[in-house]
Amino acid sequence: MKVIGLTGGIGMGKSTAANTFKRLRVPVFDADAAVHAMQGSGGRAVAPIGAAFPGTVESGRVDREALRRAVLGKPEAMRRLERIVHPLVRDAEHRFMAAARRRAERLVVLDIPLLFETKGESRCDLVVVVTAPAAVQRWRVLRRPGMTEDRLRYILSRQMPDREKRRRADLLVQTGQSRHAAQRAIRKLVRELRA
Repeated sequence: MKVIGLTGGIGMGKSTAANTFKRLRVPVFDADAAVHAMQGSGGRAVAPIGAAFPGTVESGRVDREALRRAVLGKPEAMRRLERIVHPLVRDAEHRFMAAARRRAERLVVLDIPLLFETKGESRCDLVVVVTAPAAVQRWRVLRRPGMTEDRLRYILSRQMPDREKRRRADLLVQTGQSRHAAQRAIRKLVRELRA
């Protein structure tokens, strides 16, 4: 089974790329979705996050805005949160991979925003990095509800610079001009890996 790592900075078009893989019937493990589920009602991260960050759990789920305020600009608090969340995400990834092996899948995608930052590329056969010009990235992100310049700067400070991700990529998918060109590049990759 070939494992494709999919990564890219915020606003670079990673979700669109992941959806293209899904439409091509390639199973995708979405690390962000796993985190959201763990922090939702009955999720495995709710109790430990509530214990570590009092006031961040309401009605049995993590209040993501309260948690953001609890860790924003506080490196030690962020490390504490990562020590809770990262092992749970890895466990979810292990379960995804085991299920894919049982189904004898030929290809899977690990959609992980911080793939390089967490050394996740070692678990992949190749890494696809989605990228776009910085101005396009900024425009996309600042259109999101509740996003501010300060929040964007903080998020970017926690992510490896795009130029370094591009340098480490096995395949670059440019998303700044045409969605169709990006989809074509992914379809070509999937065809080659399935051949």
